[in-house]
Amino acid sequence: MGLRASIFGYALPPFDHDLMNVLTRHVHQGTYMLSNLLQELALARDHNRKRIVLDEARLTENPVDRLSRMIKFSFWHSLTRRIDGDGLEIICADPKNRTGRINPRIYVPYGEPAMADYYRKVARDKPHLNLDVQVLPPKPDDPKFVKSLNEKPGILALAMDEIDDGKGGRTLKGIPFIVPGARFNELYNWDSYFISLGLLVDGQVAMAKGMVDHFIFEIRHYNKILNGSRSYYLCRTQPPFLTDMALQIFNQLDRTHENENRAWLKRAIQAAIKEYHTVWMSEPRLDPKTGLSRFRPEGLGIPPETEATHFTHILEPFAEKHGLSVLEFSEKYSDGVLHEPKLDEYFLHDRAVRESGHDTTYRFEKRCANLGTVDLQALLYKYEIDIGTAIHEVFDDELEVEEDFLLAPFPISPETYRDPNRRHSTAKAQSSEEWFQRAEFRKQIIDKYLWNESKNLYFDYDTSTGKQILYESVTAFWMLWAGAASEDQCWKLVAHSLKKFEVLGGLVSGTEESRGKISLDRPNRQWDFPYAWPPHQIMAWVGLERYGYLEDAQRLAFRFLYMMTTAFVDFNGVVPEKFDAVRLSHLVDAEYGNQGIDFKMVPREGFGWMNAAYQVGLSFLTTHMRRAVAACTSPEVFFGIGNAADVAGQTRDGATADALGLAMEALSMSSSTGTSGADALAASTSAG
Repeated sequence: MGLRASIFGYALPPFDHDLMNVLTRHVHQGTYMLSNLLQELALARDHNRKRIVLDEARLTENPVDRLSRMIKFSFWHSLTRRIDGDGLEIICADPKNRTGRINPRIYVPYGEPAMADYYRKVARDKPHLNLDVQVLPPKPDDPKFVKSLNEKPGILALAMDEIDDGKGGRTLKGIPFIVPGARFNELYNWDSYFISLGLLVDGQVAMAKGMVDHFIFEIRHYNKILNGSRSYYLCRTQPPFLTDMALQIFNQLDRTHENENRAWLKRAIQAAIKEYHTVWMSEPRLDPKTGLSRFRPEGLGIPPETEATHFTHILEPFAEKHGLSVLEFSEKYSDGVLHEPKLDEYFLHDRAVRESGHDTTYRFEKRCANLGTVDLQALLYKYEIDIGTAIHEVFDDELEVEEDFLLAPFPISPETYRDPNRRHSTAKAQSSEEWFQRAEFRKQIIDKYLWNESKNLYFDYDTSTGKQILYESVTAFWMLWAGAASEDQCWKLVAHSLKKFEVLGGLVSGTEESRGKISLDRPNRQWDFPYAWPPHQIMAWVGLERYGYLEDAQRLAFRFLYMMTTAFVDFNGVVPEKFDAVRLSHLVDAEYGNQGIDFKMVPREGFGWMNAAYQVGLSFLTTHMRRAVAACTSPEVFFGIGNAADVAGQTRDGATADALGLAMEALSMSSSTGTSGADALAASTSAG
């Protein structure tokens, strides 16, 4: 017998039979109630319940309340992972693994013998896993070594706690963390920062704190916060957010544990100091001539984590030149048998794009490794201010660094970087003065190289050509988040440039003019117009509020949450990785498409930083705004912009009618094809 439920006093038939007849007879409030019913039934089936009672209030639940509740109590839990004996089967699954080998492999860093022994014991105790335990060499990010792992990818070990084993001894247990979701089933760098902001809103301070512990572990053992915790990411990092992440968490820790909290923050700041000096202020990422830092990771060959055909169009001309198939050429090129300098340069920039987090965009194509980007300079300015402030206010203006490494020269110049005599980190305690001096220097070079007074915007600077790249990017507003803009620069950004990026659903990544024309030979890139991403929204909201432009921050938050809420209502609870903010659509026609939309009947995890954007965004809204978002009131109607009646009809009513039509059509088809009505409705409302 199938699952039975009662709704509004009516007994529903078994879940997989005659669903359409019941729904059309008793539910008359559109696809939102239909999808909510479907979700509740699916969740009941997940829990093997044979009978449930549904209250009408559950199906008509305010969509803002419903989505926020699901994120807080369900989605975060579904995205939680641990790397230990209990969590390996889930975390080792890698949708990006194209080698054909699915047995799990874990790489343990050099210098952690207890951890290696722990995983070897797991392998013995759970032989069905076929777990392969490998120990990395002392320098795990050597490019040649990392390339040698391409055919044997694996998860990288992260921080663990030592606990009682219940038998009078001690054992290790993985510290939980949140993954982005979908094909990204590992710990990521900048995703984790935005995820942590959502976790803090939802009161999950311990989870956020654990993610910082993993970053401290990565910097110590892998020499950087990794792009992601897989072997093929060992040479690559991502945009740095550690200092702000740690300070945000520190400010929410239990104040009764003051000494413990200070010790934890000390470890985080020490790790950030090492990352700053050895990653961002070291060549080749640093350009000594300008003092600008760049996304410029080392690496060899073709990135193995991409889809099989991702580089086919790039490799074909070279393959034809050598009279080889693309596959044959790829193997010989990656093995170093064939040398192609132009291809080497292409992949240098490709790796840089991936390190930037903005993969991919025409803003960076074939030049990213040479760019002192707006976003990176803003983040490093924030590092300098944060580290200086923490040393001054928390550590009495004196902080000893325990790990020994070479410090980057200051002041910055080609001459100081040629000098082989470098100061060691352990030579003397860190003080706030040098960090504030570094921040002031960075502010000067930001104004010199990145600010464009005539265009009222910050632009990336090409250290190779010595010119600004006049691609208009919304990351210009990261300068407000970092506090690097003057009051006058902020006013010009808001008064003259904000309107270039603001569309119906929030802020697009870049302007349509900068992106250029799209064609079959020049397809969309997912970090260009018209797409909107959670990081850009959150950074702009926080930055605008910091400079006193709260109303602008609230308007932008309203737009983005309106788009999220209407998609959630109309498409069976979808919470994707990104949106087309012009069409208010989660259907993205660019590169990898969209993530977080491939679920059956009920959304179970959303997508990491989109979940966070919703929770953080709600904190910007007034009660009146929140009610308007819940009613799916168009921003143009709410703020009285443009022809409100036309806009409302085009966006909200049109979307609802279309979604309802899709759902009812799918249900009708199911009755003639024998497909379950529930599955048909899920497909129509989730795929849109």
